[in-house]
Amino acid sequence: MRHLFLICLFILQQFAFNSQVSADYSNLDHWLIAPGQTSNIHKQFISDSSLISYADVFYVYPTVFLDKKNSDWNISIDDQEQRDRAKNVTKFQASAWSEAGRMFVPFYSQAHVRSYTNLESGGRDALMTAYLDVKNAFQYYLDNHNQGRPIILAGHSQGSTHLMLLLKDFFDGKELQKQLVCAYLPGFSVKEDEFKTIPLLTSANQTGGFVTWNTFKRRYKTKKYNDWYKGKACINPVSWDKSNLASRKKHRGFLFSDEKMYEQSFNTHLVDGAIWITTPKVPFRSLSITLKDYHIGDVNLFWKDIHYNAAERVNSFREKGIENAMNK
Repeated sequence: MRHLFLICLFILQQFAFNSQVSADYSNLDHWLIAPGQTSNIHKQFISDSSLISYADVFYVYPTVFLDKKNSDWNISIDDQEQRDRAKNVTKFQASAWSEAGRMFVPFYSQAHVRSYTNLESGGRDALMTAYLDVKNAFQYYLDNHNQGRPIILAGHSQGSTHLMLLLKDFFDGKELQKQLVCAYLPGFSVKEDEFKTIPLLTSANQTGGFVTWNTFKRRYKTKKYNDWYKGKACINPVSWDKSNLASRKKHRGFLFSDEKMYEQSFNTHLVDGAIWITTPKVPFRSLSITLKDYHIGDVNLFWKDIHYNAAERVNSFREKGIENAMNK
């Protein structure tokens, strides 16, 4: 699901889909979270709303279309099962950015998980169909809601796939880049020089670039490590730099499936292009001992770390804006 070469393939096909009919994002029912369509699924995590009036968060959820018996390439945004799955993953992922700005989460015609391994037989088209929805949702957001506010882009896995294209289409070397606080792109392989003018951010309070990571059990290297991860962009999502180790004591918190926060749960190691963690200290720990690929937990493993970091970056962005205004 993290194939780097997909990006080049997507870009080559992108213009072939411009005429395709996409969802109507003036319809509030096509948004999971937006002004006028606010969900309670992330409100429980908001205690400080001071930044919500200043910045926006545009979140794209990961692959939830997993049914092996379903032969469709894309799922309708009106499909109730997809909506329920999207709500659940949004609760455990998008909520990490809940205090960093107003939340915008569009439903989209998501590509089936098989698309990533069947590009030539329909997968590429399915992924571009999904991206067209995300692109149009973002354009609607810009036209009707943004009004010059700073922007955080946040996603995971397929969501990060689409956000990479969104960065190229709307931000990279373009005027809108001035409004970019940070693009969080976990769960997908990204080259450090993937973008022309958007850098990898290597300190906790930097703005105007992207961060990314992929999480595995300590000392585990997938068979595809050399192709997918080695030499790729990666930061430590506890220290937010390229530190080789962030100790367990520095880990702010893992949002577990029981909706409880587990702090100081594991050590975090940055190796070449990937993140290794020790076995998390959580309930049912014995079940996680055998787990080697933590892709599904790329966000909620570092939920509280992301939560604090997003606020720190927005505050840093705001301070720079005030400083620039004073110097004019």
